[in-house]
Amino acid sequence: MAGTGQDRDAGQMRLAALVIAVAMCGWLLVQWLGQQYGWAGKWAFLADLAAIGAFVWSLIVTWRIWRRRNA
Repeated sequence: MAGTGQDRDAGQMRLAALVIAVAMCGWLLVQWLGQQYGWAGKWAFLADLAAIGAFVWSLIVTWRIWRRRNA
């Protein structure tokens, strides 16, 4: 089947883009809510760690796709 690898890569890139967008919006929302309701700083750090995890995962997925395409 021609294009199966490209279809899989395209799906993974869409997923990585979605994860980046959701992580950023969620991070901004938690930061804003924390400020509005006076949440403890540990919740902001937890949101930071979750966002960093999502960004690192997206970077790894994108890097793997780039390596496959250049192989």
